[in-house]
Amino acid sequence: MSSQDPSFQILVLHGPNLNLLGQREPNVYGSLTLTEINKRIEAQARTLQVKVSCFQSNHEGALVDAIQEAWGQYQGLLINPAAYTHTSVAMRDAIAAVKLPTVEVHLSNIHQREAFRHHSYIAPIALGQISGFGYYSYILGLQALVEHLRESKTPSPST
Repeated sequence: MSSQDPSFQILVLHGPNLNLLGQREPNVYGSLTLTEINKRIEAQARTLQVKVSCFQSNHEGALVDAIQEAWGQYQGLLINPAAYTHTSVAMRDAIAAVKLPTVEVHLSNIHQREAFRHHSYIAPIALGQISGFGYYSYILGLQALVEHLRESKTPSPST
């Protein structure tokens, strides 16, 4: 049996204003659109032999609903909470409740930006945080999450 496990399913969540990528402050967020980023995430998922589902919303409640609905359907969460990083206790509580291994990602280096962007409600409950690498933050985050899932998967007694 291969060490690759195509049964892993990862939910990729994009927070508010990320639907404007490519036109919104390209000097900060890059010139790729969200559709182009999703295609790159999906290509990396195929390489890693996992499945991803990508979802974006500008609405906190829709993101909380997606996190809650992920329970039992997905093995991990890759999330760019965008502005909700710094404000959403609701998203933090939803992630904590479903107990999915989570990696937080950001296009820009939030620690080089305005002081209010330095705090994350998500980081303390995430496996890790990757920021500052543009779209590649998602790729690095997906790689790290999949590696974590593979390392933590308990072999069956028959193996």
